[in-house]
Amino acid sequence: MKPLKLGIPKGSLEQATMELFAQAGWRITPFSRNYFPAVDDPELACSLVRPQEMALYVADGTLDLGLTGLDWIRERDCEERVVPIATLDYSKSSNQPCRWVLVVREDAPVHALADLQGKRIATELEQVTRNYLKKNNVEAEVVFSWGATEAKVVEGLVDAVVEITETGSTIHAHGLRIVEEVMETSTRLIANPTACTDPWKKAKIDQISLLLSAALAARHKVVLKMNIPADHLTEVVAFLPSLQSPTISHLSDPAWLAVESVVDRRQVRNLIPRLKGAGAVGILEYDLKKVV
Repeated sequence: MKPLKLGIPKGSLEQATMELFAQAGWRITPFSRNYFPAVDDPELACSLVRPQEMALYVADGTLDLGLTGLDWIRERDCEERVVPIATLDYSKSSNQPCRWVLVVREDAPVHALADLQGKRIATELEQVTRNYLKKNNVEAEVVFSWGATEAKVVEGLVDAVVEITETGSTIHAHGLRIVEEVMETSTRLIANPTACTDPWKKAKIDQISLLLSAALAARHKVVLKMNIPADHLTEVVAFLPSLQSPTISHLSDPAWLAVESVVDRRQVRNLIPRLKGAGAVGILEYDLKKVV
């Protein structure tokens, strides 16, 4: 049986993707100047592919499965040619979606998209930008940027750029200003339609999707464990979140209970003081690998 052909995005997403696969249970090992990383699963064959090209290779069957951004799926007009399997909210430095934004110099007389009528805009995301302008009845020249996109507007080569950002901090640091958001994008797991009709390949695709999603979900959760006085149980359970309900165990001392719960990572800083105030002791916090 031939292995499932999996595309790993080369470039900014490469390391983050391999780390996600490692958390999900697959060790992918790249080699210098080699576009075919090793993987510790004989049912997989990996290729490093630029995210900008991934959807095209998945659509035509060169790859069975791949990871790329929604932005590049739309840019290559492949939304109807691939099967969406999962949305995976991770990027180079965060677990949040990214944004393509319209950017101008801080001192530019541009405060809305309409102010760019007849102007020049540079971007790598040409087709999406043209469609956005057309949708908003603005006519402007869109030119392809071969890199250093933000510098083009800083140097006055163009009137605006459409650039991707996670936080916007780099844009502001360069003396630029965001006018509006063109689109939000996140990493998508996409499959070839023919591959999805093969029972073995579809089962393998579902396995990968399940474990990648579980690994990503775990990054937002932690386990809290603690001992609480038995007569404070009702108070603690009233404000302690959980996936279903907290796990409660009796200790050898009947006056105390052990409580365990899975909670959102962002809630911990507020929960621990409240738990301490309710009499909890021995509070422990654990990271998770997967949440299914």
